[in-house]
Amino acid sequence: MLKKLFKRAVLIFILAAVAVAVLLFLPKENAGGYRIKVAPNQGISSVSQKLADDDAVYSRHVLVLAAYALGVHDQLHTGSYRLPKSVSAWDILQRLRGAHPDTVSVKIVEGTRFAAMRKIINTAENVRHDTAGWSDEEIIQAVDPQAEHSHPEGLFFPDSYEIDADSSDLQIYKAAYQKMKTRLQAAWDERRSGLPYHNPYEMLIMASIIEKETGHADDRAHVAAVFVNRLDIGMRLQTDPTVIYGMGNAYKGRIRKADLRRDTPYNTYTRSGLPPTPIALPGKAALEAAAHPSQEDYLYFVSKMDGSGKSQFSHTLDEHNAAVRKYILKK
Repeated sequence: MLKKLFKRAVLIFILAAVAVAVLLFLPKENAGGYRIKVAPNQGISSVSQKLADDDAVYSRHVLVLAAYALGVHDQLHTGSYRLPKSVSAWDILQRLRGAHPDTVSVKIVEGTRFAAMRKIINTAENVRHDTAGWSDEEIIQAVDPQAEHSHPEGLFFPDSYEIDADSSDLQIYKAAYQKMKTRLQAAWDERRSGLPYHNPYEMLIMASIIEKETGHADDRAHVAAVFVNRLDIGMRLQTDPTVIYGMGNAYKGRIRKADLRRDTPYNTYTRSGLPPTPIALPGKAALEAAAHPSQEDYLYFVSKMDGSGKSQFSHTLDEHNAAVRKYILKK
């Protein structure tokens, strides 16, 4: 009798073990693109309940049992995890304990305006768009309540930023703001002596102009020299990108003579000195050029219009007019 009971118990144990193994290791089909989010300090019990509610596992109890058996029931890593279309409870558990939640990468290119940066972030997938309805001023206040400047242009460093999926987009703004603050201060501390900037913000404005005027590495320091030399002698900067910025939505792809004569705070043809704010998000190279202009006494430059992206630099107006005839008028 005891022998029969023992055999039955062994059979039941084997069948139970097989059932558990099937429920644990057999892949389950889901709708595809399923994502589970683990909140800080969240344990396996609530996570498994969510998985069961969404019909992503055969048995939450088997998942919990395996988690306790492995000793990882309270060691789940915070983050958002995208599960494949076919996945077993065991695979899910391995992902949740592996400290590799899914991430989202958002790239902001040098020379991008802050308004365009907001559009890029607002359309990023798998990001929590907490700031979508905020004003620019509210974003500045959120990233730095002690910020000296309420206008956001130029205050965020263009780069690629990676955050956990389903995290707040405010993390991107905070990271970009802090990175620009650090990079700007470093450039300011290492700047060439005698430059006509009163503070780091003025150098940031100059860097944004350089960023918009040229993308050619060989020309940045010379472009910076042109504008620094103009400031030194009281000559107006006369740079088109500032005019375009001041035109706002009125800019339709070309500048007319009337636009150059129409006064705005950003029209450097009608106003002396730097514009009141940056006009774009400058990158590292533009910051370095603003801090270290070339020693050349150039006052003018014109695009060579040969597809190289390079410019012809001149010391005098006569030289500049000759360059315009050669490269623009083709005479």
